[in-house]
Amino acid sequence: MKRVFIFFLTAIATMITVNAQDIKLPAPSTSGGLSINEALNRRRSIKEYDTGRDLTMQQIANLLWAGAGINRPDEGLRTNPTALNSQEIDLYLFTKKAVYRYDCATHKLELKAQGDHRSLVAGDNNFTQDFVLDAPVAVVIVADTNKLPIAPAMQYSTAACDAGYVSENICLFCAGNGLATRPRMSMDHDGIAALLGLKEGVVPILNNPVGYAR
Repeated sequence: MKRVFIFFLTAIATMITVNAQDIKLPAPSTSGGLSINEALNRRRSIKEYDTGRDLTMQQIANLLWAGAGINRPDEGLRTNPTALNSQEIDLYLFTKKAVYRYDCATHKLELKAQGDHRSLVAGDNNFTQDFVLDAPVAVVIVADTNKLPIAPAMQYSTAACDAGYVSENICLFCAGNGLATRPRMSMDHDGIAALLGLKEGVVPILNNPVGYAR
């Protein structure tokens, strides 16, 4: 009985530690930046990043909100469209120190793993792009295909389209706010799924390293 009680206290302490490392983001800025036409004109896929410049927490908040944040809170609707409003897309932020899930409902970063796991975003044993490690953060776009109320044969392709909308949101946000990014499909899909504990049908689809151009 004593051993069970000690285990219970340890589990609670662990939960408290993890929760204490979640990050409440500052409110996103919904104004500023370039016009949409200017952002379209400046959009580029960039793979050379300034390793000496990090993003501020405000920039991260704006970036994630632009990608898949809530822009109509009364209805719980997002900046990114999804098929049948399934909202099957989640964003995971890979940084030099940890990996977080972006909870758009609370505009918070939920700690998922300690440490620098950006190498999983760079690639796998068959193909890797080390420039990803020069960007201070990478956003991994994950889809829960189980949430799509359509024929199984159509679920992945539909989720891939929805992920593409998010990636383009990120690309335009970066172009309009002086940041650099590059949409990518390459990454260690299995390694990321294992790290994040993703269940069957929940799949990493795209990623965007984000930083300042060199």
